[in-house]
Formats: sequence, C-alpha cells, structure tokens
Amino acid sequence: MTAATGLSNTGVTPPVLRAAEVTKVYGGTQALKGVSLDIAPARTTVLFGENGAGKSTLMKILSSVEAPSTGRVELDSRAVAFSSAREAADHGVSIIHQELSLCPNLSIQDNLFLGRERTRRGGALLNRSEQRALARQVLSRLDEGLNPQSLVSELRLGQQQLVEIARALLQNARVLIMDEPTSALSAPEVEVLFQVIQDLKAQGVAVVYISHHLEEALSVADDVAVLRDGVMVATAQAKDVDLAWIVRKMVGRDPEALFPTGERTLGDAALEIKSLSVADPATPGRLAVTDLSTTVHAGEMVGIYGLMGSGRTELLECLAGRLPAAAGEAHLHGEMLTGSIRQRIGAGLALVPEDRQRDGLVQSMGVGQNLSLASVTRFVRRLLLNSRAENDAVTSMIGDVTVKTASAEAPIGSLSGGNQQKVVIGKALMTDPRVLLLDEPSRGVDVGAKADVFQLMAQQAKRGLAVLFTTSEAEEAMHIPDRLLVLARGRLVADVRPGDITRDRLMSLADGAETTEEAHHE
Repeated sequence: MTAATGLSNTGVTPPVLRAAEVTKVYGGTQALKGVSLDIAPARTTVLFGENGAGKSTLMKILSSVEAPSTGRVELDSRAVAFSSAREAADHGVSIIHQELSLCPNLSIQDNLFLGRERTRRGGALLNRSEQRALARQVLSRLDEGLNPQSLVSELRLGQQQLVEIARALLQNARVLIMDEPTSALSAPEVEVLFQVIQDLKAQGVAVVYISHHLEEALSVADDVAVLRDGVMVATAQAKDVDLAWIVRKMVGRDPEALFPTGERTLGDAALEIKSLSVADPATPGRLAVTDLSTTVHAGEMVGIYGLMGSGRTELLECLAGRLPAAAGEAHLHGEMLTGSIRQRIGAGLALVPEDRQRDGLVQSMGVGQNLSLASVTRFVRRLLLNSRAENDAVTSMIGDVTVKTASAEAPIGSLSGGNQQKVVIGKALMTDPRVLLLDEPSRGVDVGAKADVFQLMAQQAKRGLAVLFTTSEAEEAMHIPDRLLVLARGRLVADVRPGDITRDRLMSLADGAETTEEAHHE
C-alpha cells in the first residue's frame, strides 16, 4: 500500500469519500502535494501529522470548505465539486472544526438548528416543539444532561464542544470529519464520544478523526494516515502499527527523544503553598482546592496531574491572582503572595493560561505586540514608548522560544497552534519571572511542538526558574517533571517522583480510588 493509492480498508469495499492527487497552493506556499486518501464506510480513519502538515487543509477540501488547486474529491467513486460546506453536508459530508463556531448569545437548541430550522405551515413558522424534541434526543445520545434552552455562553468549554458534535450528528452524515474533537473534553466525555463513534460506525458512517492525543486517537482508529509537510508519507491499518511508528513517521524521531533529559540543580524554596483552599467559581459553597500544601524550589520542574474537576486550574489561577483564596496562603521567595495579577507579575510570578485563544492572546494584534503586552511598561520612559528597545526584546524572545513566524508584525492567527503557544510562553518570560506557572502547556499542539515546549520549560528550570505546570496527559506526567503532584477532587493525594509510580497507580490516584493517607503512607 502506497501513499499514492491511499488507504484500503479490506480491498473489497470501495471508499465512500476519496481525495485523489490533491494539491493546494496558498500564494507561494504549497500546503498539500499530490495527496491521496481513501475514506472507508463503517471505519474510523485517523489522520496524524504535526501542525502545518496539511491535515486541516485536507479536511477542508474533503468537506468543501475549500477547493483543491489540482486533483479531485470523489464521493461514491464520482468526482464532486460542491460549492460550499453546506452543500457537502446536504450530500452527507459534515465536518466538526477545531475552533468552535457557536453563537454564545443563542440557546443550545437554536445553535443546533441554525440555518437548518424545522418549520411548519409551509415554512412560515418555526416548529420549536420538534426542534426541542430532536435536541433532547441528540443531547441524550451524548449522555449530557443539558437543557436545550440554556444559553451557549453559560456552558463550559467541554460542553460547548459537545454541542458542536451534536449539531453534526443531527445532519445524518455519511462521512463525519472530526478535527480535534476532544481538545476540551473531560475523560468521561471522551469515553461518551468514543461510544458515539462506535455507534456511527455500526450504522455505516465513515469517521475521519484528527487529534494531537496520539494514544487516544490510535485507540479509536481502524485505519491511520500520516501527513508530513503536505505529503502523505504513510498509511496503514491501525492493528499493524504502534505509537512509536506514528511518531517516527510524523517527526522522524523516537518518542523517548521528545522528552527533555538532564539533571537540574535545585535552589532555595521559590514558591511555598500552605494549607491553601480555593472556592469553585462555578459552584458556590464548593471548594475546588482543599487544604493544599507544597513547595517548589528554584530550578525545579513540578508537574500537577489531575482529571477534569481536580482543581488544577483553580490552583494556578489562585496563585496568579485571578481567583481569591478561601483559606491558607502562598509565599514567593519568602514574601506573602498578595495583590492583583499585575502586582504578582511585578513580584516575579507569571501564568501561561490553559485557553490561549481566550486568555493568552489578543487576536487583533501581531506576534510582537502579543509578546510584549504583559511587559510593555518596561519600555516606557517618561510616558513615551521606547519602540526600539521593545522591538529588540521581541526579536530576542522570538529567537529564544523559537517562534516560527514571517516577522514580528505577522498576525497571530497566521501561526500554528504550537507557535501560538510559544508566543504565550514568551509573553510570560518577557515579564522576567522567578516562578513560571503553566496550565496544560501542551494542550492543542502537535507532538513535535510539544517537544519544543517541554524543552523550553526545562531550559527555564535550568536557568533557575521554579516551574509549576499542570497536565491531564499521563505520558507527560510520567516523563516531564522532576516531581509530580496528583490531585483528585481538589485534594493532594500524592507527591512522588515520576519514576516511582506506575501508570495504573497514577490513574487510580487521580480517580480518587486511593485516599491521601493511603498514597502517603503506603
């Protein structure tokens, strides 16, 4: 089987959808180079590749969001050229995009039927009762007890992602393309989604799946394909490959080479957390973090592993000044940590937030402006901005964090997810912190960009910074930090060296199957 012929599920069943020698050119950039791919009915095809490899471009072409420069798309062995994604969906090809396209000011029900309203009396009136019944039915299928009348703006990110998935399910797709569908989902929600995928396959639906979570994606795959630099470099059946094979095809390196190595020298206590409790901002009266104490030293990289709802984000946001402490305190190099976010940045503490699009970047600004945003006062002299000093610092930071950009003036949206994340980290580093907090720093970036982010974190720790980061990826928790904290339902249940804990026990602790006493006094 070659890249030119694409995937073949059994050698008998013809593909329902096919890309044939597809090329896509944007200006002087060739995003896809003669790519062919067969999408088989009743099977899940997982497409792997780094950011910029061409995955999303290929999916946009298959779903008629964009047209190929050369080559063709075939549906049921016949060439098609739909005028829009709406027309493609009407013919059974639907896509769930990585970036949500919901209207936050509308209800779940209105979002589900936006542009596809059910009507009565010859189309004069909306059939809201039918829409409500169908909305409840599809939400029940996703095992999510949501009220169809709830505003999307009231939902957390993971629930909004499920609404996006529900909208696609309502279109009765024959081919369903999922671009990073689990990026904001909790572990239970991912399990529900995977069951939905199995149900769709049983109905003959072809599923195309893109994810940066390699192990997760491989577990749901029937067929796999790997894009690198716009070229289809490998295709295979999932049963014939493993994680190491996928990583080698994607980046040309073994998985072990992606994690930073080397010993670091620990200094004095940089961040001391004493009996800290944090209220849950979404649920009054509930604590998101309960009586947590730990110390992070200069030069140390400490990881926090926990599932959705474990309190890991609330802990970092409290330390950064975004949430108040309900009890307890924290000290930064011996000084009580108090004041606003700005004051804590000035004291030497910086946070890289989980949601870089919403909290980390300003989309209307360029790369350089985003980098210097949190530290711009450093370049002000007598109420005037020293643009030369700012530009020099930005240029230096672009090199330090290895942002791949045409220039500092390039729009932030022109960068891949991995490079946008580097900009957010670079923005934090430009404040000259002594303690660096990172909430899910590898979320939504590909395996190669993850390696760059991890290496950058290790370099900062080697420079003497105290690094405290969260992760929901067991593989990262087992390989990245010098020391690992495990949270379960807001409580610290383990403080261990990653090499001293098995993956199964890590999952057991995070799930709350062991008590704090059992974890510390085994």
